[in-house]
Amino acid sequence: MNRIILIITVISAAIMELIDMSIVNVAINHMSGNLGATLEDTSWVVTAYGIANVIIIPMTSFLVNNLGRRNYYIGSILLFTLCSFMCGNATNIWELVAFRFFQGIGGGALLSVSATVVYECFPKEKQNIASALFGIGVFIGPTIGPTLGGSIIDNYSWPWIFYINVPIGIITAILCYWLLPESPTREKVKKIDWIGIILLIIGVGSLQTILERGETEDWFETRYIVALTVTAILSLILFVYRELTTEHPVVKLSVLKHPALSISAILTFITGIGMFTSIYLTPVFSQRLLEFTPTMAGTMLLPGSIIAVFVLVVTGRLLQKGVSPALIVLLGFGCFIYFNWTMSQVNLDVSFQTISTNLVYRAIGMALLTVPLATLAISSLDVEDIPQGTAINNMMRQLGGSFGIAIINTYLIRRAAQHRIDLISNITPTNGFSMERLHAYTSLFQRKGFGLQDAQERALALMEKVVQQQSSLSAYLDAYLFVGVFFAAALPLLLFFLKRNKNKKIVIASADH
Repeated sequence: MNRIILIITVISAAIMELIDMSIVNVAINHMSGNLGATLEDTSWVVTAYGIANVIIIPMTSFLVNNLGRRNYYIGSILLFTLCSFMCGNATNIWELVAFRFFQGIGGGALLSVSATVVYECFPKEKQNIASALFGIGVFIGPTIGPTLGGSIIDNYSWPWIFYINVPIGIITAILCYWLLPESPTREKVKKIDWIGIILLIIGVGSLQTILERGETEDWFETRYIVALTVTAILSLILFVYRELTTEHPVVKLSVLKHPALSISAILTFITGIGMFTSIYLTPVFSQRLLEFTPTMAGTMLLPGSIIAVFVLVVTGRLLQKGVSPALIVLLGFGCFIYFNWTMSQVNLDVSFQTISTNLVYRAIGMALLTVPLATLAISSLDVEDIPQGTAINNMMRQLGGSFGIAIINTYLIRRAAQHRIDLISNITPTNGFSMERLHAYTSLFQRKGFGLQDAQERALALMEKVVQQQSSLSAYLDAYLFVGVFFAAALPLLLFFLKRNKNKKIVIASADH
């Protein structure tokens, strides 16, 4: 019973952390108005959390060894909880940004350590069951974040998106104090790699800032983005060299010598791109162009999420019966490619039900990818290396999300601009269709009592609105197709696992035993 309570507790903590990555997105406008800040400044609330998260996750194993898992994990929960409360009480935007950064520092442990604890609760032959259970949290967190945030904003006020963490955090800390054992593989490092820590903070912090702020600052047209790019490249190169040559690295990059972990990390990075871009694109597309309410935009994700929970369980059973993980990953990629293709074919008349159905394929694809990739990532690691391998894999998912959203934002803006140019170039006196549409709009306004000149001006304004709408629609459709093609291009990586698992049956014990 204690084991079950512990598993539920740490998965709940991971879900809480993942929810906080996306729940803030729907509250940006409300925060901006309430705190008297610009939208640009308010977006740092999201950026600060992401930077802190990605910095701390790869350091998890080091911190666990030096501070002790119980101390580090419980301390991180308390830091996350305290900062959640302080975020809700922030009186200005930069106070909020500061507390969000420290909240992200606390949140980093809730993902990587939670995963390790769940894996330790099962013997090695049942690791796929552990992956499936933790995968539920990984999948549900980002999915319900916008839905929960929208509901809170509609019915209460933005501070409550932070206050809801407080009781959950307190209960989680108390249960972990009683139930969480110390890491069985803890090896306290006597010499701390301060150079590695500094290089990691500078490199990853700079990279995450570039990804979060690049589009807003027009990328390399801004001096500080250029400076951060140079800083990130140099720092990360020096960091890799340092960690591979020092005796006591803060991040044990040598675990990447295991091909299974390396390839899994790359595929997890791609999965992160798909997971976070789809959660970003679909609600925004449905609200901006289809005029869905925030509640509708969140609700349409729920059927897929429910189905995904069952698919995660089925995936564990398939692996138990000896089905190749590579084949399951291939099927997952196929589902996600199909989701993006179907979304690239919709129009402005698409129904709520159609999008919700399409999202089921997305959910199934993500569920099929989560368990095999998490299992394969640690399959060849020694017990003492599992925390580091898990941390690297989780970091790659988060970085994939950051890269994906940064790329897709840039792609959306540029494709919308290009489609607008293409459409406007066709609105000429010699184009019969566009002139017919313009005359129809003019006649419409004349019938409403406007004079000829006013009617023509309003007709042109309406034509501009239609052009903008169609340009945005085409850009979103292109974005879905772009992500689908990206997934298809990554399929050759699966050849490694297909070869590795050829004539090899993976036996997974039943969870019932």
